[in-house]
Amino acid sequence: MQKRHTNRKQYFNELAETCEKYFLPFIEHHKKITPNLSILEIGCGEGGNLLPFSKRGCKVTGIDISEIRIKEAKQFFQEEGLSGNFLCQDIFTAIIVEKFDIIIIHDVIEHVLAKKRLLAIAKNLLNSNGVIYVGFPPWQMPFGGHQQICRNRMISFSPFIHLLPERIYKILLKKAGINQRTITELMEIKGCGTTIELFKKLVKEVELTQVDEAYYFINPHYESKFGLKPVKTISIFSAIPIWRNFFTTSYFAILKKT
Repeated sequence: MQKRHTNRKQYFNELAETCEKYFLPFIEHHKKITPNLSILEIGCGEGGNLLPFSKRGCKVTGIDISEIRIKEAKQFFQEEGLSGNFLCQDIFTAIIVEKFDIIIIHDVIEHVLAKKRLLAIAKNLLNSNGVIYVGFPPWQMPFGGHQQICRNRMISFSPFIHLLPERIYKILLKKAGINQRTITELMEIKGCGTTIELFKKLVKEVELTQVDEAYYFINPHYESKFGLKPVKTISIFSAIPIWRNFFTTSYFAILKKT
């Protein structure tokens, strides 16, 4: 397990830095960021992705099912002298009447089983001229199983082990001394794995239009985490369905109402 997984302020700052340099400009190709825009992040965690928008005068709202993450988001925003509306609720049961100009779903959809329903909810919460930004690690990428959360260094640094059959994967994790809570979480992630092809299919099914995409061989977030500059997946790989999932550590998409 890396330090950033326990030092949440560090993780907050890293997310804010990555959003400022990469997520926000990608979004701004399709929606100019101006003061008073309404921004919603689904699965906001500590709220790092919302910080650059708040600094630009946007009205930011974050929703997350984790009480501790929402508490941290409120604390970190207060420390920054910025305002944000943070809700500890389940997006599938929350009653939200406001419509938003930009909706962010970053590193969330791969944890959700009801992906189509999530996209449908986001569509319903979007203003007619708004955009949805979605980012996620494709399932078959080297660490698509989030095994880096494990405290065992061998497991946390082993690529592709999440692609093992579930029974063998469980045995390996137990032999490595991984606690049952973490094993359960990793199995849930395995059951929710998201490929680029599945995502595109669901986007069409909920009648959203995908207007842009980006494939990264080296995830932009790795710059703040490891000092690695982002590198896009070469087109010969990103153009090949299924195969591209192995060579893309992060996939970005911009969606609009059809």
